[in-house]
Amino acid sequence: MLEAGFGRTDITPRVGVELCGYGPYRNRHSTSVRDRLWAKAIALKLSGTTLVLVSCDLIGVATEVTRRVRELVRRSSGLPPEAVMVHCTHTHSGPNPLPHLTGWGDVDAPWYEMLPYRIAKACEQAIGDLQPATLRHAATPCEGIALNRQYDRDSPPFAEVADENWRPAKPELTDTRCHVLTVNRGDKLAGFLAYFGCHPVVGSSVTTCIHGDFVGVAMTMLEREASGSPGITGMFLQGALGDVNSGFVHKNEAETMMGLDILASRFARSVRRGIVEAQPIEVDVIRGVLRDAVFKTRRMTEPQLRKMLAEYELKLHTPDASDEDGQTRLAMVYVSALRDLIARRKRGDSMDLSTQVQGFRIGPVSLLGAPLEIFQAIKNDVVKQAVSPVPLVLSVTNDELGYATDRTTAATGGYAAEQVPFMCRQLPFDKVHDSLAGQLLDLDASLHEGAAVTRKSKRMLKRSGRRLAK
Repeated sequence: MLEAGFGRTDITPRVGVELCGYGPYRNRHSTSVRDRLWAKAIALKLSGTTLVLVSCDLIGVATEVTRRVRELVRRSSGLPPEAVMVHCTHTHSGPNPLPHLTGWGDVDAPWYEMLPYRIAKACEQAIGDLQPATLRHAATPCEGIALNRQYDRDSPPFAEVADENWRPAKPELTDTRCHVLTVNRGDKLAGFLAYFGCHPVVGSSVTTCIHGDFVGVAMTMLEREASGSPGITGMFLQGALGDVNSGFVHKNEAETMMGLDILASRFARSVRRGIVEAQPIEVDVIRGVLRDAVFKTRRMTEPQLRKMLAEYELKLHTPDASDEDGQTRLAMVYVSALRDLIARRKRGDSMDLSTQVQGFRIGPVSLLGAPLEIFQAIKNDVVKQAVSPVPLVLSVTNDELGYATDRTTAATGGYAAEQVPFMCRQLPFDKVHDSLAGQLLDLDASLHEGAAVTRKSKRMLKRSGRRLAK
C-alpha cells in the first residue's frame, strides 16, 4: 500500500539580507517580508522503498547544501542519496543561496549555515507523517501567465498583461498546461503538487520585498482555501523555465505587487481546476535513480582567457569608470570569474562541470531533475521520447549551474548562452542541448526496468560524446 507524508519548514531570512536576481552588484537589500519562504517536502513509501522530494522557495541551492541535506536525512532515517531530491522554485525575491554566483547578491553566512538543517527538517517531518494514501493526476489549461523571452516580446506593458484576455504571441513556445498531482487520505485532500515551467520573476532591480514570487503566493492562497482540511501542503515544481518569463517583470514596486496577485490568481485557478479534475493513478512502483553527469564546456586556452580578462579590466581601470554604471558592474563579474578560471587552468583542473541528474518514478509519473535552467526545446525533446507516460522535466534540482540553452540560442550567443556561465564562474557549455536531453532520456529509461532506451536518446548521447550507461 502506498504511503505519503508532508513536511515544511520556514526558510525565510532576516529582513536586510541582500536579494538575488535582476542584475550584478545591485545591493538590493530586503526591506520587508511580503510572504514567508518555505521548504516543503513530500515523502512516498511503497514496498520498502521511500522517496523524499523537497521544494524550496529559493533561486537554487548549491550542491554542497544538497549533500548536507542528504547526509542529515541519512542519519535520521537511513535513506540513501538517490532517495532524496532537493528542488527549487527559482524565486528572484529571496536571498542568494549560491556562493559560486558572482555579483547577484552576497550570501548571508548565518542563514546559509542553517539552511541544510531547515531543509532536512522538512524531509524528516514528511517521513514521520507517512500514512496510507492515494494519488490522482490532471493536466489543465494554464494560460495568460508566461511568454518566451528568447523568441517573443519580453516585458509587455503592465496594462496589456493585466487584461484577462492577454496571451503571448507565441504561446506554443511556453507551457500551456499545468500538471497537478493530489494526495488523498481516504476522501480527504492531504496535499498537492503543481508543475509548470516559467521564470517566476515578478519584480525588478528596484523591488525589495521577500516573497516566493507568483508560484509561492498561489500555493499559499490554495492552502488557505482548504480550511476544511487543516494542514494541507501545496508544493510547486519548476519545469523548463530557461527561456520563459512571467508576463510581469521589470516593473516598479506598485505594479509588481499588483502583478504578483494577478498572476498568482491565474495560476491558482489552473491548479484549483486540476485538484477538482484529477483522476486516480495506479502507483505500482516507486524508484529513485541518481547519476553522475559531466557537461562539457567550450575549449578556451589560458592566453584566450587572459586576453578577455585584460579587456574587462580595462573597463574598470579607466579614469572615468563609475561603479554606478551597469556595464562597469557587469565587467566586474567577468573579471572575478576569469581570474578564477585562469587559476583553475594553471592548476590543471578540468574545466568541464561534474554534477548529477536525478529521477523519481511514481507509478506512471517520472520526475527528471537536472541542476540547470532548461530551455523549452530540450524539455520537448525529452517528453516526446520518454518511456514514462507522464514525464515531468524539473529545472534547478540539487544544484544550480545556469542555463541549458537550445541549439539555436547556443549558436547565436547572448545573455543565457554567454554571460550567465561567467556569472556562475564557468565557461559556456558545449552542446548542452544534446547532452542534457540524452542524460534525461537515459535517466527516464533507467526508472523503467527492462524498458528500451530510445534511438533518439542514443543518438543525442553519441553527439554529446557520452557513452550510454549500461
